Amino acid sequence: MRGRPAQNQAPVVVVWKASKHGRSKAKLKVFRNTNVDEVVSGKKLWGIPDDAIFLEVGHGESFIESYKKKYKLK
Repeated sequence: MRGRPAQNQAPVVVVWKASKHGRSKAKLKVFRNTNVDEVVSGKKLWGIPDDAIFLEVGHGESFIESYKKKYKLK
């Protein structure tokens, strides 16, 4: 194989809600091949509505389990 070897990119984990109301349940989305800057910039993300509220954004595998535990997600 020629050239630079492929680098493993850490996943970006986003916890979001559909609205600011208390009944809205938090949801978790993991982006495996997206940069953190692309997520935070506010561009349209696949699977997340434009008017969604980001509760937390993390960078790395460890955030998946910690956010699941914190927000009681499956």
